[in-house]
Amino acid sequence: MVLEGNSNNFRQLVDWSASVWAGLVAGTAFLLFNVVVTPLVEGGNAWIILRLFASPLLGQEVLSPPATNDPWISVVGTVIILGCSVPFSMVLALIIHRWGSMVGILGGAVFGLVLYCINFYTLTFFVPWFFAMRSFSMAISHLLFGAVAGWIYESLEVEEFIRK
Repeated sequence: MVLEGNSNNFRQLVDWSASVWAGLVAGTAFLLFNVVVTPLVEGGNAWIILRLFASPLLGQEVLSPPATNDPWISVVGTVIILGCSVPFSMVLALIIHRWGSMVGILGGAVFGLVLYCINFYTLTFFVPWFFAMRSFSMAISHLLFGAVAGWIYESLEVEEFIRK
């Protein structure tokens, strides 16, 4: 895009639509990683992950054995993951929207690790049973979320500028 006049007189807008899609895609990648890879690496089963993410809304009782597939708990867990992914990716888009794909991926990965620290070292004051999920694979899934969100956002972003 060619800007007329001094480029310092313009600022780039955030593409909110791209940030929503980035959140949905990255949230899905996060979900799939945690349902498939985390049980393989950490042990246990896939359903406990969905139960864990549903537990802030449905209560700690959903973590009680047996950790089998309960469609309602799975839907709630999925909705919570995707429902958090969209605003997180919107915040990420606000941070990275000026710098391109490489910063989107690397900045997103750092952002994902910050989310991991917030989720598992701060929110455990309010949801103490999340403490048990502090793990390398959970940190990697957050890193993956951020990197995918940054990459998808930068790939879908339609650059738009306005005068300052």
